[in-house]
Amino acid sequence: MGKLTVAGVKSLLGKPGRYRDGGGLMLYVRKPGQASWVARIQHDGKRRDFGLGGVDLVTLAEARERAREYRKALKEGRDPLALSKPDAGMTRLFRETAIEFLDAKFSEANRRLALSRLKTFVFPSIGKLQLQSVDADAIANALRPIWMSKPETARRVRHLIIRTLRYGRPDGALLESTLAKAVSDRLPTQPRRGNFAAMAYQDAPSFMARLCDKAGMGALALRFAILTATRSGEVRGATWDEIDAESGVWTIPAERMKARRPHRVPLSDEALAIIVTLKTIRPAGTPLLFPGSTGKALSDMTLTKAIRDLGEGATAHGFRSTFRDWAAEQTSFPGEIAEAALAHVVPNAVEAAYRRTDFFDKRRELMDAWGRYLGGKRADVVSLTPGKRSSGGKPFERAG
Repeated sequence: MGKLTVAGVKSLLGKPGRYRDGGGLMLYVRKPGQASWVARIQHDGKRRDFGLGGVDLVTLAEARERAREYRKALKEGRDPLALSKPDAGMTRLFRETAIEFLDAKFSEANRRLALSRLKTFVFPSIGKLQLQSVDADAIANALRPIWMSKPETARRVRHLIIRTLRYGRPDGALLESTLAKAVSDRLPTQPRRGNFAAMAYQDAPSFMARLCDKAGMGALALRFAILTATRSGEVRGATWDEIDAESGVWTIPAERMKARRPHRVPLSDEALAIIVTLKTIRPAGTPLLFPGSTGKALSDMTLTKAIRDLGEGATAHGFRSTFRDWAAEQTSFPGEIAEAALAHVVPNAVEAAYRRTDFFDKRRELMDAWGRYLGGKRADVVSLTPGKRSSGGKPFERAG
């Protein structure tokens, strides 16, 4: 900034051309007597020009300030064009927008959990702010108390805030691509998440036998998580309307999946037996499969406690690794089948673009075999090539 002066601007008004002031600000003189301010800003490798107003209405000082605001808006993931459109929904309060968003997009069970997080961690600091005022600094300040102590919760809350802003503001595309990073840049680096402690697959059947003798909703939820090789949060948030017991399918909606894509889980006989048990003890007034004593979703520590009570040091999430090791060592199913069962995203972009199947039928075979294995059937039948028999006409048997 500072290349132009007030006197200099006046002297240039009769000379068509573009004159740089610095910081992306330019004076654009189309023809004598017609001149305006333009902010030319580079962002994410792209150049964008924003008109800031005519010279007759906007002074040099005002143009510099507007250019600075536009640069700041882009850096924080906001659309600079929305700065001049405060009536385009931007003056709505964050709290009322968030509640409307939850009502429109979330199931009842997921809505209660999301609203609880907003009430606890977000509304006290930014609930009464207008959408146009909720920037990276405001979001970072709201997350700071839990950013290090509850990193996973903090990331989920950050995502919920950004989704609310994307729903209520006209600059959703820019928000989604840049605001999360802008918030993280204002906060300390979170501790690196290490590997989850896992149990050796050889020990899983005896552990499941002991777990079956343990009463309580936490033990049932843990058994279901192990049998389906799903994440703890997916199980704790499961609702009855996601279960098709007749077809033996559990469909987890995209908003509850890590990859933000719906995931169908084939339910083995052992998993369906838990569904039958749950129907006999289902409390009234809650859509959750595994409600806590208050009717709300179980905490992750409830599943962890079920493991600790049996004297084991594994984690609920670690049983996904147990399943993956078993699939690799004790079955002949291809690795992509097991990866699909874990709902892992295909890392190769080209391969992902051409893959149109979720291997559901083959995953059903795999999960049925996993259920039998965990049930203690030591001679598990697994074909050399899933769906085919060996050359001798008999299924290939693998001990364990």
